[in-house]
Amino acid sequence: MGAGAGLVGGALLQAGLPRGAFAANDPPLGDYPAAVSGATVFVGICLPRTGTYAVPGEDELKGYQLAIEHLNKGDALIRQISPNTTKGVLGKQVRHGVADSEAKPNAAVQAQSRFISEDKAIMITGSVSSAVAVAINKLAQREKVIYLPGISGSNDTTGKDCSRYSFRQCFYAYTAANALSPVLIKSLGKGKKIAFLTPDYTYGHTVRQSMQEFLGKGGWTVATNQVCPLGSSDFSSYLLNIANSGADVFVNINFGNDAVQSIKQAKQFGVLDKMTLVVPYNTPFLAKDVGSDLMQGVYAATDFWWTLEDRFPIAKGFVEAFDKAYGYKPEWGANSAYMQVAMWADAVERARTFYPVDVIKAYEAGKHIQSTVGEVWFRAADHQLVRPVIIERGKKKSDMKGPDDYYDVLEVVAGENLMQPADAFGCHLGPYT
Repeated sequence: MGAGAGLVGGALLQAGLPRGAFAANDPPLGDYPAAVSGATVFVGICLPRTGTYAVPGEDELKGYQLAIEHLNKGDALIRQISPNTTKGVLGKQVRHGVADSEAKPNAAVQAQSRFISEDKAIMITGSVSSAVAVAINKLAQREKVIYLPGISGSNDTTGKDCSRYSFRQCFYAYTAANALSPVLIKSLGKGKKIAFLTPDYTYGHTVRQSMQEFLGKGGWTVATNQVCPLGSSDFSSYLLNIANSGADVFVNINFGNDAVQSIKQAKQFGVLDKMTLVVPYNTPFLAKDVGSDLMQGVYAATDFWWTLEDRFPIAKGFVEAFDKAYGYKPEWGANSAYMQVAMWADAVERARTFYPVDVIKAYEAGKHIQSTVGEVWFRAADHQLVRPVIIERGKKKSDMKGPDDYYDVLEVVAGENLMQPADAFGCHLGPYT
């Protein structure tokens, strides 16, 4: 029987079908093949549901849930991204579990480790903190389970802390700065002085470094860099120093509730009255939470904004489906989550197996994929998606055409020329096995 199976397999391989289509040929790796032995496969989702990043975490979760629902029923929207999808992935329905990371690396590692050991997760996903993403990159490499970060803005995630088993969809510090800085220099002029407010971890520091690098090309200099702990509630000492720094532009790198509270407090300290506010990595729901009055005229970079439905057909379908399901326009965390699941399904379907090595190689093949932001593809050398960065500016309340119409999209900047050389940040992908 074994010899006969080998002959059949060899004949099919000669017919052009991929080796990975035949589970019998693949040695155990990670949770494979135990994870795919039944009619379903399991995906572990871990993201912040409490703490300073809880609000974007909940939006991200809705994107995952919608994508999994669409996968399991073979929805036409997800088939535009993963054209080989029918119902489920390789005919298997996708189950999922959800855990709260609290935006803490240790909590995330523990939760994802349980999903791997107890639930036999074939894929794990989710993050809002880059510190979490970096930690799970290492777990995924060690356990040989594919990991897909949700939100992660640090250069390190696909830089010095990259992983063979991790693929990032969203934009990051370097591409945000490269896209946004020319707009700022053109709009505000050369030779400006910057006051940074920087959260004290890998995301904050790499965003600050990249913004400083690209704004320096316009002769911009740093008046002050105030470094604050993640999860701060009182920013008064930092904002007092910023208010007295003589800066022209306030670059607030904080994310989540830290961004909301620091911007509100910046208004109280008079910072926003004398400095232009820039948010280089825009937080989902930021304009809603701080109010359009504080966000009007604010320059920001983002991954996705719902009015892109006017430019990209898949974006239109996604916005309509999400709004119907949840009653509001999706933020970019939800879009990132949906895209990650859809592109994972596409990679598995093209590999014709869940065997991790073959799925990774399907990603690395660099296939161009239609997405909510146009045509995108993964760069094999560092597993970063080549994708545009969206530059937006806050609208005046009088210019808003609806309750979610907070921003004008100024530019959709193509991604390929925004990215650093793949080895510039020390990425060395680990082994396949």
